Parts: sequence; C-alpha cells; structure tokens
Amino acid sequence: MTQSLPTELRTTALTAWKGRPVLLLCFMTIVFDGYDLVVFGSTVPSILKFEDWGLTTAQAGMIGSLALVGMLIGTLSVGILTDRLGRRRIMLTSIAWFSICMLLTAFAPSAEVFGALRFLTGLGLGGVVPTCIALTVEYARKERRQIANAVMFSGYSVGGVGASLLAINLLQHIDFRWMYAIGALPLVTLLPAAWKLMPESVAYLARKGHLDEAKATATRFGLIYTDIVSSEDLPTDPAGTNSSLKAIFTRKWLGSTILFAVANFCGLLLVYGLNTWLPQIMRQAGFNLGDALTFLLVLNAGAIVGSISASALADRIGIKRVVTGSFILAFVAILMLSLQLPLAILLVIVAFAGLGSVGTQILVGGYCATHYPQSLSATALSWSLGVGRIGAICGPLIGGFIASLAFGWQVNFYMFAVFAVIGSIVVFAVPRRTEP
Repeated sequence: MTQSLPTELRTTALTAWKGRPVLLLCFMTIVFDGYDLVVFGSTVPSILKFEDWGLTTAQAGMIGSLALVGMLIGTLSVGILTDRLGRRRIMLTSIAWFSICMLLTAFAPSAEVFGALRFLTGLGLGGVVPTCIALTVEYARKERRQIANAVMFSGYSVGGVGASLLAINLLQHIDFRWMYAIGALPLVTLLPAAWKLMPESVAYLARKGHLDEAKATATRFGLIYTDIVSSEDLPTDPAGTNSSLKAIFTRKWLGSTILFAVANFCGLLLVYGLNTWLPQIMRQAGFNLGDALTFLLVLNAGAIVGSISASALADRIGIKRVVTGSFILAFVAILMLSLQLPLAILLVIVAFAGLGSVGTQILVGGYCATHYPQSLSATALSWSLGVGRIGAICGPLIGGFIASLAFGWQVNFYMFAVFAVIGSIVVFAVPRRTEP
C-alpha cells in the first residue's frame, strides 16, 4: 500500500498535475486574510477621529489586539477540530465566518460592538492559515512544496498592500466602515468557488479509512499517493478523534512541536512588531511621513519577492538551511537599520528585512508542514501557529513599551534583532525527520 508507483506512472502523474485550483483558492483566501488584518491599521487614524466613539489611542490599540487574540483561539481550536471535520470543512467554515463578521463590523453601532466583532473575525481568520498551508503543501508536487507554499502565502502581503492602497485612495471620500464591508467579498466570490473546487485532504481521507476515495482524489489531481500518505497516515485508531493532536506530543514529535512553536513565536513577533512600528521608528529617525510609509511597502514587497526566491532555493538545498539563514539575514538587516545610512541604501536593507521577517515566517510554516507526516501537518501547524500568535500580540506591545522608555529609536531594532537570533538557533535545533 505504501510502495512507490512504477516510474512511468509516476512520471505521467507528475506531468498531469492538476493542483493549481487548490493553490489559487488558498492564495486568494490568504489575500483576504492579509486584507482583514491590515485594514485595522489602515483605518486607525479615521477611527480615532470618529467623534461618536471618542476612542483614545490606548483603546484603539486594545481593539487592534482583539483580532489577534481571536486568531490565537481560532488557530488552537483548529488543531482540535481538524481530525473531526477535515480540512475542506475547516476552510469553508473559516471563510464564511470571517466574511460574515467583516460585514457585521461595517454596521457596528458602537466601539464596544466593533471590538467584539474584531475578536470574532479573528476566530475565523485563525482557522485559515494552518489549513491553507497544509492543503497547499499536500496538493503541490513533492519537489515544489516550499515554493508553492511561498507563492500561496505571499497573498498575505498582497492583501496588506491592497488594504493600504485602498485606504489611501478611498478613506478621504467614504466612511471607514466601508473598508470592512469590502472584506466581506469572499462570501459571494471566494466561498462559492471553494465550495465547488476545493477537495478534501488526501491524508485526512486515508487516516479516516477512506483509502479508495483518498487514492481516487490523488489520481484526479495528478498526485503521487505515496508522496502524501505514509504508514503513519493509515488508520490505527479510527474512533480516536484526537489522534493527531496526541501524536504531535508523543516522544517522537514533542521536540519538534516545541521548537516550531518557539520559531513561530519569534517569526510572528518580528512580522507584527515591524509592521506596526517601522513607520513610527523611521519617523523618529528623522524621515518624513511619506518616506516612513514607503519603508512599510518595501518591507512587504521584499517579503513577497524574497520568500518566493528563498523557497525555490529551499526545494533544492533543504528548507532547514534556508530558514536558519533567513533568520540570520533578518538579524543583520535589522541591525543595519539602526545605522545612519542614505535613504536608498536603507530601502534595500528594509527589503532584506522583509525577507528575514515576513518571508521567514512563510518559510517556517512551509518547514513545519513538510516536517510532519501529512496527516499531522494541519494539527502541528495549528498548535505551533497558535503559540506563535502570542508573539504576534507581544511584538506590537514590546515595541510600544520600548518606545515609551525613550531610550532612542535604535533600541527597538536591537530588540527585534535578538528575537531573530533566537529564531535561527531554534530552527537549527529542529531534529532531522526520520522516515517510518
């Protein structure tokens, strides 16, 4: 059952790969995920000026953290539910959930209701990332899994840039709540397409004992069944609803589970810390507002280009080396941002910092997804990303705390650089996977 297919059949399957719809659907889902998270930062100035609510900056910051707390709970919940519901149902439910919540947010009558809906939106968004990574990796060709994941996850930065550009061009003409209504578009665009085209996970089907359906699904999408399903994916306890959750904390996988959680903590701290504070830090360094915002755009553009390039390299030389090197690159680039250098040079450095922060977090997700058997990958991703969400919450808070101490704008970069070093050490320590 786990023997390799004949070479001619393997070659035919590879040339007939039909997993592009899965990649595209996951990409578009992550685009809206990025939009829904970044839209709050884009609308904060308008929210603070909205006299009917009368929010202070501290209260706005608290509302901003509610979506991240919701994502933490949502991501951890997916780790429990993925064995019960399957990845397709998790994906469809998550899309519908965050889309409906975004639509309701557009009609929030008060700041309290607005904050509660941001929390509920985060619950839906929390199920999206681990599920998209797991499905993208599973339905990609084995030798192209890392670059497929990078292309898919670049949608986060695309969505973030889209939210920023829409805010720049629309907020002077419309109420800020219309920006949240735009975030409900997946309900009538993406969700119907995903309902029709998104398949169930082959590994999930095999683990549930539906072996014929699993093999038929793999064949239909031009995949090699044994590239997805190993002996660890086969049903040993069909009645066990939490089998994969228990498995990632067994002696074999416990070390990896802890290390990936710490790596995600460091990666997400860098992502949200830099995306939140980079413009303000550069303002303190003496740059005007336009240049400061340009740094943020270049950071995300560098993440898109850099992560795709790094993932292509990872498919050739191994993901562990590339992720470790990316964290080290983040350390060097972030430290160099503390120097008084010309604008043009700093923009190049920021692009590399984008690869080292946002791009590295994309690579960490791809590494986690391919380190575990496919039947465990969604659960492992959910729990490691769930713990990592604590880093996402801590990044903006730590950056704000250091800024309040008035030690100098450079200290923020020193702090972020320390977490980049920790991330590189943790990834380097991930044990080599031994095949069953």
